[in-house]
Amino acid sequence: MPTPFIPSSADIEQSYQATMDYLYENLPVFQRIGTAAYKKDLTNTLILAEHLGHPELQYPTIHVGGTNGKGSVTHLLAAALQAQGKKVGVYTSPHYKDFRERIKINGEFVTKLFVTDFVARTKATTLQIQPSFFELSSMMAFDYFRQEKVDIAVIEVGLGGRLDSTNVVKPIMSVITNISFDHTDLLGDTLEEIAFEKAGIIKPQTPVVIGEFNAKTNPIFIKKAIESDANIFFAEENFSAQVVSSSISHTIFEIYKNGILTQNSLSINVNGDYQKKNVATVLQAIAVYNTLDGIKVITENDIKNGFRDLKKMTTFMGRWQILSSQPTIIADSAHNEGGLRLTMRQLASIPYRELHFVLGMVNDKDLTNILPLLPTTAKYYFAKANIPRGLSAEILQQKAAQFGLMGESYESVVAALLAAQNNAHKNDVIYVGGSCFVVAEVI
Repeated sequence: MPTPFIPSSADIEQSYQATMDYLYENLPVFQRIGTAAYKKDLTNTLILAEHLGHPELQYPTIHVGGTNGKGSVTHLLAAALQAQGKKVGVYTSPHYKDFRERIKINGEFVTKLFVTDFVARTKATTLQIQPSFFELSSMMAFDYFRQEKVDIAVIEVGLGGRLDSTNVVKPIMSVITNISFDHTDLLGDTLEEIAFEKAGIIKPQTPVVIGEFNAKTNPIFIKKAIESDANIFFAEENFSAQVVSSSISHTIFEIYKNGILTQNSLSINVNGDYQKKNVATVLQAIAVYNTLDGIKVITENDIKNGFRDLKKMTTFMGRWQILSSQPTIIADSAHNEGGLRLTMRQLASIPYRELHFVLGMVNDKDLTNILPLLPTTAKYYFAKANIPRGLSAEILQQKAAQFGLMGESYESVVAALLAAQNNAHKNDVIYVGGSCFVVAEVI
């Protein structure tokens, strides 16, 4: 009997790199080229799902959408479920360093061998229907979770909801964190229009949790829930979280349920007052999850253990990530009006001698809504993210100056950060942000 061929690590690495080169060269990638990569229907995803035998229906899922906080809510839910001992799949986007960050089980990235094999298995269909990068990677995640027999998967919406490739799942619960202005060229330029797209993940007779109360968008969600015979829960009506104290690695929250203090020292492996709304959303989602038939209840101990060890358990990254001290360097991926408003409030609460701001943006953002949110007292270091969608550092510098944000432009994000470090005193703060792709170059 012949000895089975076992590829070496070098063979696997070479095949993986060739596979990723093929995907980037042949499939439209939204993060790189923008709206040209966005497919406004589910046709390709459904064809792939049919070809693969609908892996997305083989295990329970929780579907998480919204404008901001999707990643935090997804990982917090996953951590609580992992603390129970469950095998939990997590699908998020975009990635920072490695494509495999998008597809994880209990914090472990999808294997390079699976990525290579999946692309080979679906190549004939891919050549026929020409899916986007996101359409193919979504089905890759669903297929991997089936192969690895996860107990449950937490799936983050990519963009919008109604027409997002992830919306082929039939979840046991949907979560919509909040609504703010982002991708208005695709989702609409009013909060109501954006909410309509996000509400597309509300499924028949499936409970939905809404994270933040908004008088303009709540009627959209209520209408969709009624049409879907879905129970709807507004987290802010039942839960709130208040910061007690924080360290470089954890924040301690007081938790209130229906106005009554239920937990006075919940330690969560996140940084920032801005996370309190995400925490309330997750606690409401857990409360709803615990009422579902046939599930193992998530206990207070599960919440405590999962939240405390969030980053280690789920490989959560890129959100208010402290890179070093003296000077303190903070990288954060907030990139739209709602996210930056909260993050800038958090930044303003930190003591520092001087603030240095390494800033890069993508070229399809409406800067008139974003630049006024940034501190005029900071020294700016403008840079272009190393992707085709990256906005020229010189153009960003010119636009920023119109809003009183003054500084120099640099040839790269790394060069901008190095200049900030060279200019900074040990008691200063350097903030790196404006885009996930700027953060990706420094973490």
